[in-house]
Amino acid sequence: MFPHKNFWPFFFARFLAGALVLAFMAARADSSPFVVDSWSVEEGLPDSEAISVVQSNDGHLWIGTQHGLVRFDGNRFTVFNQMNTPGLISDRIVFLFEDKEANLWIGTESSGMEMIRNGVVQDFSAASSGSGVVTYAVEDSSGTILFSAANGILVYEKGQMYFRQGVLSPVLSSLAQRAVVPSTSGSYWRIADGTIGKWNGNRLQKDLGPFPWGNPEIKVSAALEDDRGNLIVGTLGAGIFWSEAGGKWQNISNELSSPYILSLCMDREGNLWAGTDGGGLDRIKRKIFRTPAGFPARNVQSIAEDNQGGLWMASGALGASYWNSNAIQNFQVGPVHDAWEVLVDRHQRVWAGTSDEGLYQFRGNQFIPVSGMGIPGLQIFSLFEGHDGQLWIGSQNGLGNFDGQKWTLLTAHDGLSGNSVRAIAEDSHGGLWIGTESQGLDFYQDGKFTYYRASDGSVPGDDISCLAMAGDGTLWVGTFAHGLARFANGHWESFSTRNGLASDSISYILEEGDRLWIGSNAGLMRVAIKSLDDFAEGKIDSIDCRTYGKADGLPTRECSIGSQPAACRSADGQLWFPTTEGAAALDPSEIKTNLQPPTVMIESILVNGVQQKTNGLASAWPETVTIAPGGGRSEIQLEIHYTALDFSAPNLIRFKYQLEGYQTDWIDAGNERVARYPKLPPGNYQFHVMAFNEDGVRNENSGSLDVVVLPQFWQTTWFAVVAILVTLGIVAAIVRYLSTQKLQRELQRHKQQEALERERSRIARDLHDQLGANLTQVALLGEMAEADKNLPEEVESHAQQISQTARETTYALDEIVWAINPANDTLEGLTGYCIKYAQDFFALAGVRCRVDAPAQLPDISLPPEVRHNVFLAFKESVNNVVKHAEATEARIHVRLTAHNFVLEIEDNGKGLADAGEKQGRSGLRNMRKRLADIGGNFEIGPGPGKGTVVRLTVPIRNHG
Repeated sequence: MFPHKNFWPFFFARFLAGALVLAFMAARADSSPFVVDSWSVEEGLPDSEAISVVQSNDGHLWIGTQHGLVRFDGNRFTVFNQMNTPGLISDRIVFLFEDKEANLWIGTESSGMEMIRNGVVQDFSAASSGSGVVTYAVEDSSGTILFSAANGILVYEKGQMYFRQGVLSPVLSSLAQRAVVPSTSGSYWRIADGTIGKWNGNRLQKDLGPFPWGNPEIKVSAALEDDRGNLIVGTLGAGIFWSEAGGKWQNISNELSSPYILSLCMDREGNLWAGTDGGGLDRIKRKIFRTPAGFPARNVQSIAEDNQGGLWMASGALGASYWNSNAIQNFQVGPVHDAWEVLVDRHQRVWAGTSDEGLYQFRGNQFIPVSGMGIPGLQIFSLFEGHDGQLWIGSQNGLGNFDGQKWTLLTAHDGLSGNSVRAIAEDSHGGLWIGTESQGLDFYQDGKFTYYRASDGSVPGDDISCLAMAGDGTLWVGTFAHGLARFANGHWESFSTRNGLASDSISYILEEGDRLWIGSNAGLMRVAIKSLDDFAEGKIDSIDCRTYGKADGLPTRECSIGSQPAACRSADGQLWFPTTEGAAALDPSEIKTNLQPPTVMIESILVNGVQQKTNGLASAWPETVTIAPGGGRSEIQLEIHYTALDFSAPNLIRFKYQLEGYQTDWIDAGNERVARYPKLPPGNYQFHVMAFNEDGVRNENSGSLDVVVLPQFWQTTWFAVVAILVTLGIVAAIVRYLSTQKLQRELQRHKQQEALERERSRIARDLHDQLGANLTQVALLGEMAEADKNLPEEVESHAQQISQTARETTYALDEIVWAINPANDTLEGLTGYCIKYAQDFFALAGVRCRVDAPAQLPDISLPPEVRHNVFLAFKESVNNVVKHAEATEARIHVRLTAHNFVLEIEDNGKGLADAGEKQGRSGLRNMRKRLADIGGNFEIGPGPGKGTVVRLTVPIRNHG
């Protein structure tokens, strides 16, 4: 709990006082002009009591808690306590104050005072012993600081601190008790005797009347003046009271995480920070958007204004509403209250479109259906009034027109690209732009249609969701999922999330001066038209897009989609936006660009996972970080964690960084706050980081850091010299080795020459043995035919033998050519040739042949001698089937194992015993020897039923 003197006796009194003032808090949170965001233990605070809050000169927020000192950058809390911060004497921090020299003073609950100077803790506990809890401090022009303590006054001057026990200062006590609050104008606020006023000396300048919290028992715990000179008072139990220029008070209580305020701090961006008792830390901002009191928190699809300043709203299944003079009326539209669009035409007629009940008109204080709606259809998507006063309707059936007397309808039969019309706009010449749900954009004028599609490079997508015609004739086109498009001067440009938009789903577009307001499911976007122009012209690489959501006063960030009209500008200049949880208004003249650039800071540096910045209290970082080699790594893993101090919209901060000397371009990091370099070689680099706030304002001087990565010893110059000398020695050794290898290669070449000679001899032997013998036989048969020319039967016999010998010669020659052709030195070539030979041979012999082989064999190379021996063994086996087995059917099986290639020849002949007796053993010995010569295996055995199986197993992996 809050460690203040006499706290416990007042605890129950404060509790009861808080209960008494609950009735005073009449304003609802959603109609309050303030937005409150809270941080507590779930977000990183060590406990839920933010006892003291102060903003330091470097921009950080510092929070004193019962469990340590906390630093906050708007995004992350860093906790300092006795366990992780040398020098801290206590974790129970109850008072914080920064002096003119940027020293942070820390008051503890019972251990005295400390000071942090340049990240180093200085202990003043001995000098402040017995002073009690410090509650206030004031510094004069000479640098002397007076601390108001429970038991007297602490004085710090010229580097020394001493305690004046029992000494009281009426002025200092009044300041400490918040009975007096200094004003920047030189005056002061007086909160005493049940009244509040602003005084200049003894003269009352402004009387704010009695305490706005009513109950005099409620204690004032904190007070300060805002940047407009208005007084803000924090109480224990009644929340915060914020005065306005006219003297009216705004009470902020229900919105807070706790109505018990322990401290207040106004940051440089105009945000109010409240430390609470039990609720953590609250940020209070004035809403940019407002929702009038009484507006229902429900879906609003469409908004339109009449000439009385009243607003009509369509709310889907909840019907339509009319708001005027802070009063709201609800109306039924159709049997199921199904209103999706509302339009007030120039004659002040109110039209309401529904999703499945057609068009309604407001007459006699009720909505009645419009006759003839069977023509345009019952599902209405858009309502639009043309320059000539005619009513146009986009429906599921096409584009409807009502001239006040009759309906006409344009459909796909008339040239419309698609019947589902979602949006309508008109140019200054009366031409209509028609957006369809899935067929792109049409332009209709003088009875003719012109089409624009994503396929022709015009619109980014054919799913048109909304249209807006600007005053200068520019057409803005929104799509359901493909971003924004612009058509101006005959040229199209497209914009999407890749270019900086918050979403590619565009709900509606509203032009306001030189800005566009674009509704989406990811928030309401505000984009300067100049930014879009500059991006289209290539002057910038990203669009400056400000996105608004609940933190800015919108009921929700999700804008309504699917209705026209949607958003509107009222006669008083207010902009009205529909969302899925209600409507919100904005006075564009009150929009103020946040010109405060974010303060960029480098928080930590990790090298190979080791933290380099050991003093976490110091906000400054060294100008140069030198990274020594280590761990045997030639490259360094570098992480640089950075942040930007922005408290208005820290989630909208964008970063860009560059490591000069390693990267040539800036890296767009979005909201990421760390740069990682997993493989950084030795060298000299300079790291730069820049930040952009929610309005695109960049810090003028990017944060920079020099990074020096020292090389390993093998990356140094002397090592390179030694390496060169060693390399030369190695080269000499290699030359000698290569010379030896050359001689060995020469020897190997001679061996290959001998192998080639052997192959030539084999080919010559085959030619002599096979072709020579066959040609000799042909010559002898020719001579015999000549001798027996008078014997026709003998001549015919000799001719048949000559023909048979010629065929055998052809086969033999083909085999020899196949064997010596290098193109056949593959497993597939051998297999194919063997199968073809077997099929041809068996066909001539009248033996049925079946082949079982893989559809595709791997590309494995085989030497010529392997192919030659395998084929001859295979050929011998095939011949045996025909000559000796007396088979009627043969099967060729081809199998491939991990290391072998297997050829099997299976027949259904007489079997092994009979065949073997007739054949003898020489043929089997030859086949076995041929397979053995190439490292293979020959097997012969009985078949599965009868007959014989010959298996030729050939090793292939050693050849491949």
